Amino acid sequence: MESDFDSDFQNSALYKKADDISMLCYQLSIVCRYYEGENEELIKAYGEQIAADGFLIPAKIAGAYGADLYDLKMENAALIRKAARDILAATSGIRTIGLKDEDYIELLRENIEDFRILFAEWVKTFDPWDYIIDRWGLFNPPGIDYDTPDPDDDIPFDPDDFD
Repeated sequence: MESDFDSDFQNSALYKKADDISMLCYQLSIVCRYYEGENEELIKAYGEQIAADGFLIPAKIAGAYGADLYDLKMENAALIRKAARDILAATSGIRTIGLKDEDYIELLRENIEDFRILFAEWVKTFDPWDYIIDRWGLFNPPGIDYDTPDPDDDIPFDPDDFD
């Protein structure tokens, strides 16, 4: 399945949206860093988490683009999803405990929702049959289990053939 995700990833809509989210997270973390008031330390901690998660998303997209194997792509995708969901949880937390920059928080949350749709379409482009067996059992294609014998184990290999 050919898509715009198979070309230069930095020009993809997914990566551009991730970059936007990263910058919004960084800006919100600065607002949190200079917040003074009730729950100050907690809001600052949330800000640091938001910044870290925001920077992780584009980095993991790059990692997934650099990987050919399904399990590596899915591992990066799972980390991206977790970071995005953690950002949503953190923005809910800081809004609940005192930071009232509602417009800025809502802008970030809207960008994550737009990203979610692009992300879901991108994951559909992963080829589950370009894999090595994930012995942890998380990211195998349908019908392949963590203890499935590896068909490559039956291939005879003699290192002397390469002298």
